[in-house]
Amino acid sequence: MAMEGGAESNYNSSTESQLEQSSPRKSPPPPPSQDHEEKATYVKFLLSNAEAGSIIGKGGSTITEFQSRSGARIQLSRNYEVFPGTPDRIVMVSGFLDDILKAVDLILGKLMDEFYAEDGGEVDPRSKFRLVVPNSSCGGIIGKGGATIKSFIEDSRAGIKISPQDYNFPGLHDRIVTVTGTLEEQMRAIELILFKLAEDPHYMQSMNAPFQYAAVYVGMNYGYGPPNRVGGRYPNNRQQNKVAPPEVGDNSMTIGVADEHVGLVLGRNGRSIIEISQLSGARIKISDRGDFLSGTSDRKVTITGSQRAIRTAESMISQKIATVSVRE
Repeated sequence: MAMEGGAESNYNSSTESQLEQSSPRKSPPPPPSQDHEEKATYVKFLLSNAEAGSIIGKGGSTITEFQSRSGARIQLSRNYEVFPGTPDRIVMVSGFLDDILKAVDLILGKLMDEFYAEDGGEVDPRSKFRLVVPNSSCGGIIGKGGATIKSFIEDSRAGIKISPQDYNFPGLHDRIVTVTGTLEEQMRAIELILFKLAEDPHYMQSMNAPFQYAAVYVGMNYGYGPPNRVGGRYPNNRQQNKVAPPEVGDNSMTIGVADEHVGLVLGRNGRSIIEISQLSGARIKISDRGDFLSGTSDRKVTITGSQRAIRTAESMISQKIATVSVRE
């Protein structure tokens, strides 16, 4: 979630009675809807780590309470599972439509109060809430000639913007729908958008893989890197066989990693290599299977960035391999 003009995201969760206890700035409950009440669906959105921590609560107390009061299921990606191109985690709220809206209202109300309300402020705070929507479903929100999205904006009085498809991350088939406004305006816009998405049979297909974005990092023949430039395949590292920098003009280094150690450096679901990239600030590109350093059976790992980032990434990779070597 982010203040207007910022780049942060939002998380959602919900419960009806907690809404009255914990969020003095609550929006009116959505009107009863017989057509949508019994339809099961989901909504995905983004939250910063700080916002995620607020929604989880100590020992998971807040998220547990939100789930029990709303009847919706709330799932968060792990702190290393971020949406490509952002540092933000993914939240999925699933269940019946009305239950999802209760959960989202609770989450937004809590975040508004904790992160965006000003002491003594008489004006309701405004923030940005970023929904994650499959590219194939965005057309239904836009409508013919933009008619549907225009009607949603007029009805809710919220700002609604749909990002263009990002081709920097092959394998990414989702777009960001940013809803800007007060809590009441956002909730009305989210309600309209969610009802429209629930009518799309293709939308439900993404529910089976809520946090599939690790696959974007472990794509084909791309490089791991920090959030502004990510994508990736299997990382490779071993005792370093350093060769001359392959590209003039860039600070880069290529090292070799034994093919059998690639999976260990990668980590489960790409966790290790993503952490190395994020902590060091370096971009890491791995050669395809069978593409070895000349005269060796080691895969090529090219590390690009500042000299400090390269040294840090190289050291972290060496430590991973050293740990494996000790066990062997």
